[in-house]
Amino acid sequence: MPESVYQRVLGSQYDALAPELRSYFSALDAGTVGRGTGVFDEAGSRRPLLTPVFAFLAGRRILFPESGRDVPFTVTNIPGPGEGLSARREFHLPGVDRVMQDTMHVVDGRLHDFLGRRGGLEVRLDLRVVDGALHMRSDRAWLHLRALRLPLPGLFSARVRLTESWVDGHQRVDVRMIHPLFGHIFGYTGAFTYARVPLD
Repeated sequence: MPESVYQRVLGSQYDALAPELRSYFSALDAGTVGRGTGVFDEAGSRRPLLTPVFAFLAGRRILFPESGRDVPFTVTNIPGPGEGLSARREFHLPGVDRVMQDTMHVVDGRLHDFLGRRGGLEVRLDLRVVDGALHMRSDRAWLHLRALRLPLPGLFSARVRLTESWVDGHQRVDVRMIHPLFGHIFGYTGAFTYARVPLD
């Protein structure tokens, strides 16, 4: 079986992941997808001032302007395109459902996340395994406009901090976006269960 994008980037660090997390981060079998369901303790925007920006990004399935507590969600991991891995995250917020989409690819040995329906925002991630948990931190970002790939200056680019861990029989995820001017602007944290199921 081919290696997943995470295995290819982590190398020997992959074996240090909690065994339960290895199932989530390993490659999917042909004809299957990975599906997780759970509840986020909290999810969404943390800065009302940025609501117009997040509303614009919601239409591109990158972020969204709403926020809530005890938010049901579903994540579906889908192989491809190519050697990449695509994900669809559905947030069932009070009064509205929101979707975030992204695709992971390995570029020059590093993990790059292409966010949105058309991959218009590209983020490079640094991966580390600490005490069985996977920590991902962004260090660069680019904006794609047609054929252009424009680097985003640090002053305008939020840093992503993501931790995946195994706690009390559940996979926990903690995602935070930290902006150099506005601080913690978006995030979600909670627990879910995950299984591989036949492709619909």
